[in-house]
Amino acid sequence: MENDLKSRREQEKLARHAAILDAAEQVFSEKGYERTSMDDIARTANLSRALLYVYFKDKSAIQRGIMLRAGESLRQRFAEACSTATTGLGKVSAIGQAYYSFYQEQPDYFAALTQAATAMQDADDVQAEQMSCCEGKTMELMVQAIRDGLDDGSLCRERIHDPLQTALYLRGALHGVVMLCQQEMAEPGPLANYPSQSLIEHTMVMLMSSIAA
Repeated sequence: MENDLKSRREQEKLARHAAILDAAEQVFSEKGYERTSMDDIARTANLSRALLYVYFKDKSAIQRGIMLRAGESLRQRFAEACSTATTGLGKVSAIGQAYYSFYQEQPDYFAALTQAATAMQDADDVQAEQMSCCEGKTMELMVQAIRDGLDDGSLCRERIHDPLQTALYLRGALHGVVMLCQQEMAEPGPLANYPSQSLIEHTMVMLMSSIAA
């Protein structure tokens, strides 16, 4: 009986924690982070301001909670991408496509992750550990896909000496091009009329050719 009560309370806490993040995502999207107050989030979550502070000490902590969600969403996308391919090269390519889809389909989460490194510097030990663990699992999916490619012969051993180094190179290169496309959409420049999708596809072809056997 006591264990059931404890379990129910834990479930209620988790549900309330999720409801707060849901409310924050909604209000941040509508008003922007800077213009949103803790009162706005509490009101949207149907909670008292005092109870909101029981779960999160300030708005920044809530934002970091959303970043953790974003990180987990990306990890799940990478895991699903790996399950769709049979070769290491295919898995790496699928991960790249999943990253671009993440940018297109969850732009708020993508934006949150671009700020995570700075924001997590002020995180408490729990949030910092959670983000570090999530990032580690996400990168390990890429690293394992590269190892698989080296084992099955679909990736070039002469050009890949360190799977982690190669994973960082691939992710950094693709992220840079995605950010370039985003910047050109926000502030039209020389690439204003250049189709982003074509640039991403070309980038993927070039990246895959640089590591393929």
